[in-house]
Amino acid sequence: MSASLEATPTRSDVTVIALVGFAHATSHFFHLVIPLLFPWLMPVFGLSYTQAGILMTVFFVISGVGQALAGMLVDRIGSKPVLLAGVLLLACSGLVLGAAQNYAMLMLAAAVAGAGNSVFHPADFTIINRRVSKARLGHAFSVHGLSGNLGWAAAPLLMTMIAASTDWRTASYCASAMALLAYGLLFAFGEELDEAMKSSGDGDRASASVAVSTLSVLASPAVWLCFLFFFLITAAFGALQNYSAAALQAMYGLSLATAASCLSAYLLGGAVGIAVGGFLAGKRAQHQIIAVCLSFGAGISLLLACTLIARWAVLPLMAVMGFGIGIAGPSRDLLVRKAATQGLGEASYGRVYGFVYSGLDIGLATAPLIFGPIMDGGYFSMLWVVVAVLQGLAVVSALRVGSRALR
Repeated sequence: MSASLEATPTRSDVTVIALVGFAHATSHFFHLVIPLLFPWLMPVFGLSYTQAGILMTVFFVISGVGQALAGMLVDRIGSKPVLLAGVLLLACSGLVLGAAQNYAMLMLAAAVAGAGNSVFHPADFTIINRRVSKARLGHAFSVHGLSGNLGWAAAPLLMTMIAASTDWRTASYCASAMALLAYGLLFAFGEELDEAMKSSGDGDRASASVAVSTLSVLASPAVWLCFLFFFLITAAFGALQNYSAAALQAMYGLSLATAASCLSAYLLGGAVGIAVGGFLAGKRAQHQIIAVCLSFGAGISLLLACTLIARWAVLPLMAVMGFGIGIAGPSRDLLVRKAATQGLGEASYGRVYGFVYSGLDIGLATAPLIFGPIMDGGYFSMLWVVVAVLQGLAVVSALRVGSRALR
């Protein structure tokens, strides 16, 4: 009898983690749908690089603002309907993109995709916190982060292959089909996502039944520190994602293919690190894990800035840096959970995650403004120094959050 009782929560946890993970992979897939089609969209619509880039600015601005609003909606009506609406918006954005006849329709597709993307962090993390057993939260956050990386990895393979073999409109419709598949799975297994049925219950200081005002959430120093933390680490990631290949090529005389492989090594190392981090997150103080991992990453970034290492060592160093920073991922999400329950409780999960994770989009939107002039000026080593500084400031903010959670 006891074995049967234990198996049911395990199956439920696995189902919830898998469903939310697939939805998160879909959202990350759509991060790259429009950029990957730039080589086809730009000549067809006569776009400049600036006009093409504005499409993604629209995506991230709407996603960033939308996350805070989606968080309020999650706390008001629940995570499942908000998550379903977000996935459906992604599917609609693919249809609009495939049917686009002018730049305005491209802009509309980017805006709809940004609105769809905005729901995932507040909805996903609220479901995980309320539906997954406390003992498996670290693994749930690990799978959530890893699935996002897999979504990023799948997009270039599928979108480029389909667009090259057919056309960009077909690729857009296929992206929409992927979102519809995610919607179908979430709808079919929707009862597993009903938050009222189960809570992870770990002695939170405020009960889920206690109403918490939005003003109380915004007045929490821990919430603002988490927002700052996400802004800092994402601005640093945006620099690496957008400019690391070009910087390494210029600094170390690498070929373009090798420099691009260095970024791939960083991302793959990060994926492995996230998987490992899931086993560590629940066993040690999360802010300490974050501090060690980001300090390690900052040290490697400074080492790369010195240009004293051999060219053959650049790629493995990037992989190791990605691995170290990836380990911090699940601990990062658990740390935000502590901030959410620090005097606020489960009733505030949606708003806390929505506001805090809007720092991700703002960081990605800000990174080009910080690092673009650095690259234009040819200060390639400075890029790595600023990345290290941002990671160091993120360590300080994480430690501050951790010290507050221990009070």
